[in-house]
Amino acid sequence: MSEHPSLLIAGCGDIGCRLGERLVAAGWRVHGLRRNVAALPAAVLPIEGDLAALDVPPQWPDAAPDYVVYAAAASQHDEAGYRAAYVDGVRHLLGWLRQRNQRPRRLLFVSSTGVYAQHDGEWVDERSPTQPTGYTGRIMLEAERLALASGHPTSVVRMAGLYGPGSRWLIEQARQGYRASREPPLYANRIHRDDAASLLAALLQAGAAGQPLDDCYLGVDDTPAPLHEVIDWLRERLRVGDVPDQPLSRRAGSKRCSNARALALGWRPAYPSYREGYAAMLD
Repeated sequence: MSEHPSLLIAGCGDIGCRLGERLVAAGWRVHGLRRNVAALPAAVLPIEGDLAALDVPPQWPDAAPDYVVYAAAASQHDEAGYRAAYVDGVRHLLGWLRQRNQRPRRLLFVSSTGVYAQHDGEWVDERSPTQPTGYTGRIMLEAERLALASGHPTSVVRMAGLYGPGSRWLIEQARQGYRASREPPLYANRIHRDDAASLLAALLQAGAAGQPLDDCYLGVDDTPAPLHEVIDWLRERLRVGDVPDQPLSRRAGSKRCSNARALALGWRPAYPSYREGYAAMLD
């Protein structure tokens, strides 16, 4: 491998762009694949392509990338859209690598903690059972297994709820007076978008340095918290006054995800809890 590794990010959206900029700054050569390459950072080499296509995109690099990150997001939020974005997209990416006879050193597949169905506030880690009840978790788990069975060394990174600039949904819910159930507490897990990118970068850089990687990591901050605590904190910071309380509807599930394995790798989140992350957004 060259002194400065190469990376291809398939589905180079918000997290992919943040990751690409980090690694370009560290001397890596980074390609980003997406339909609209005009949205890529200037330092990321563009590959105009669609993960729904069977044929290799024309701009695909001749030299095999050292690392590949699959970071696509569903553009259509129904069962068909999820299957197209994750299962079909991964299958097409693997097909492109076979067509070009390219074998990256490692594939990272960006997944979701939605593959877990625990709902009583249990602690969850990479060894916990995955028994999703909804189609989103089932499809994501199917895509994980496809990547892990690809023949390429693979790590799955299960990200919790992403937030940060451009993701103000919970802030607006708090501003409008919504509250969450206190009993039983609904534990929520999150990771700031910058920390999601820094975790992927840490995994890639550790692999490039010869450090063995596990096949699964959880991408979460240090502090899973009851949703009512987060909303109460936001309401206080926003000085929400005489706004009628409204119940916050939320999908089923209550679990506390551990990032101990990622921390053992040496990674540390810049926003270890919702307080630091949302404070940066509000300030």
